[in-house]
Amino acid sequence: MRALRTPSAIAAVSLFTLLILVTVLAPLLLDGPATARDVNGMRAGMTSEHWLGTDGAGRDVLARVLIATRLSLGLAVLTTAIGVVLGTLLGCSPAVLPRRASRLVIAFINVMVAVPGLLLALFLAVLFGVGARGAVLALALAMTPNIARLTHTLAASVQSAEYVQAARMLGASKARIIGRHIVPNIAGPLIVAATVAVGSNLLAFAGLSFLGFGVQLPSYDWGQLLNEGLDQIYVNPAAALAPGVAILLAGVTFTMLGEYCTTALGTSATGGSPRRSAATVATATTVAATDDGSQVPRRDASTARVARRRPDAAELRAVGLTVVADGSDGPVQLVRNVSLSLAPGEIVGMVGESGSGKSLTALAMAQLDAPPLRVTAQRLEFAGEELQQMSDAERRRLLGTGLAMVFQDPQTALNPMLRVGRQLAEVAEVHAGVDRSDAHQLAIDRLGAVRIPAPDRRARQYPHEFSGGMRQRAVIAMGLMGDPRVILADEPTTALDVSVQKRILDLLVDVADQRAATVLLISHDVAVVSQLADRVVVMYAGRIVEDLPAADLVSGAAHPYTRALIASVPDLSTDRSRPLPTIPGGPPDPRAMPAGCAFASRCSRAEERCREVDPELVQLTPKHRVACWNSHIAMADQEPR
Repeated sequence: MRALRTPSAIAAVSLFTLLILVTVLAPLLLDGPATARDVNGMRAGMTSEHWLGTDGAGRDVLARVLIATRLSLGLAVLTTAIGVVLGTLLGCSPAVLPRRASRLVIAFINVMVAVPGLLLALFLAVLFGVGARGAVLALALAMTPNIARLTHTLAASVQSAEYVQAARMLGASKARIIGRHIVPNIAGPLIVAATVAVGSNLLAFAGLSFLGFGVQLPSYDWGQLLNEGLDQIYVNPAAALAPGVAILLAGVTFTMLGEYCTTALGTSATGGSPRRSAATVATATTVAATDDGSQVPRRDASTARVARRRPDAAELRAVGLTVVADGSDGPVQLVRNVSLSLAPGEIVGMVGESGSGKSLTALAMAQLDAPPLRVTAQRLEFAGEELQQMSDAERRRLLGTGLAMVFQDPQTALNPMLRVGRQLAEVAEVHAGVDRSDAHQLAIDRLGAVRIPAPDRRARQYPHEFSGGMRQRAVIAMGLMGDPRVILADEPTTALDVSVQKRILDLLVDVADQRAATVLLISHDVAVVSQLADRVVVMYAGRIVEDLPAADLVSGAAHPYTRALIASVPDLSTDRSRPLPTIPGGPPDPRAMPAGCAFASRCSRAEERCREVDPELVQLTPKHRVACWNSHIAMADQEPR
């Protein structure tokens, strides 16, 4: 309702209401004057009886103009509806087609957008033949490329959203992802474009009728009346001007209505209510609820977790994992030859600067990297199964319930157009074939399991009605809808305050304990990872440079980069009068990776060999790997902090 407070919005809604009233009432009230022929008053000018005069058959011009509103608006709306449907389907098709076919579709859209719409409409009108049906098809097809281009652009931006990635990981089909997650979230701009297009199509249709391609006698629309009135422009100008004014007024109305829709939909998305992705947990997860502000979570259940570990093969293992993107000068390696194994029940922390490849590595291991990124690996196993040898359906079935992803920003990890309970229930519907009501009840149980209060009521709410911490809990609950063996947490507390961070991290530990699940925790915070994880993996410039037990991180780190990260973390003994230590320089550009060690330009221990040959990741001890030529010097120089 806030959008109606502006004069332009009030004018748009008022004019639109007037058009609707004329459309409904004019044929009922004015059919007699519009069809009655006055032989003595043919082509008469404006009189008290005929305010805008009469046409060549003596019929009242004003009545015919008002009655023509229904056909004119109806054809314009029908044309727009067909064009929007075709354009939306065409614009979404690249998301479901193979890569080569999608490129051809995109190229076709780009070429057709370059063709003037009116010329295309005239050409198609000739092909389809004269008449309202041919004109509708011609104008609908003429507007389809523009709607398709808009749809493709919007869909491409939504496709990278985390809730779409989550739906893809859960095994939802491409059609389901488009229908439930992409189209509803781009509906706002499409509605605005469609509203404005009605006005444009109204004018275009009138033009085709004026030229004789559109509505044919005895039916008539504003374009037909404009053609008839042009013959008496010098005798009775009102007969020609009236349909022209009607076209102008209706076109302006829909343009203003489009601006109103832009404001109204924008308000709804940000502050209002949006219009719209197993067994029950036997015991609720215990979550610490202290408000002491401490950022370091407890590890009270670590003993239980270690006891429940299974000594068999790794839950998730990658050997020689590489992620490549196509650049202007050729392929660019973003993740370089990463080998990582996550043991059952283990919590592994992954740290490194922004751009070091942490998130890309996790997404690649979860098979969530989409084109133009290309993922290759010598081996990529989940629960002992080689993922690269599976079909898409088999991979979705395995990962959809066995692997859970907790994204960095819970606001983007949940579809803003769907209720929270509906998104959680989708997991059970897709993978377990549970009916809608049972899946909804299961979603409520899972929300209760992550200690969300009043889960029944919360399940019926939208994500914007949750706090940041509750949204993150809901994302964890979504992962629990299956039976996750591995939880990938990509900086799950970055957007939250300190007290909420502690609760979320405690919850992750408790979930891992309850289910003996493996957790990969990605974070910038070395202090949190060192307290929470069993093992710490350090990444730099797209590769692992060190992998060691968390207990040895402070005293046993061998790589200069790891030691520099630790040194930059303040503690109670830090001298507050001095600036915090920083790492000089910056990470190398992936497009111009140096021949030797990527950290050499920032390392005080670097020597000639470091700049010429990149060190391999070697086993320093049975539980400690490092990629550094001078690791022995680093170990010798370690000083207690």
